[in-house]
Amino acid sequence: MGRVSKKRKEILAKYDLAKSYSLTEACDLVKNVSTTKFDASVDICVRLGVDPRKANQMVRGTVALPHGTGKDVRVLVLCTPDKEAEAKASGADHVGLDDYIEKIKGGWTDIDVIITMPSVMGKVGALGRILGPRGLMPNPKTGTVTMEVGKAVEEVKAGKIDFKVDKYGIIHSSVGKVSFEGGKIRENAFELIQTLIKLKPSAAKGTYIKSIYMSSTMSPGIMIDAKSVVA
Repeated sequence: MGRVSKKRKEILAKYDLAKSYSLTEACDLVKNVSTTKFDASVDICVRLGVDPRKANQMVRGTVALPHGTGKDVRVLVLCTPDKEAEAKASGADHVGLDDYIEKIKGGWTDIDVIITMPSVMGKVGALGRILGPRGLMPNPKTGTVTMEVGKAVEEVKAGKIDFKVDKYGIIHSSVGKVSFEGGKIRENAFELIQTLIKLKPSAAKGTYIKSIYMSSTMSPGIMIDAKSVVA
């Protein structure tokens, strides 16, 4: 068995790994167990009772976090010239079309979200092999393929995030920063969980929310009492 460092011992002394905490308690604890010198992200993992291999049990969607993620989201808008002014006015970091498509083909992916229009998806679709593995491919279901590019940029900048269940049936998402007040982390996490509950597939049987864990960057996970959150 590997040696437990002094810092990790101090962290583990602050809470019980085997105990389930309320969402409010977990949000306060995650701030106390973070030891990084930078402003760590607060992440949540929700294990769902679904089989992602079946199309009728796929869980995917978007949620607007009340207090944002705390991250400076870099947005690229791929659009026609008539939409460029709208995108820039809404705060997009990069705006264009053919020139950025060529940059991406060359390996440039220094962005967090790509927003585009239905009319140019033919060009953007050719970038699937590059953007897909990085989670950057625009999708109408997440609101990143739209004619309202300005509105989409504003929503992403304000804290709108998209999520998708992985092959193990788990949703991974950031719900803030350690520097946030505990109450703000809680409200963000609660909003995400309630959105997941609303998206429960009719084909999913048995317990839907199986487990919830919260952690900060490089910290151990804190188990949250799923029943109390669902109730």
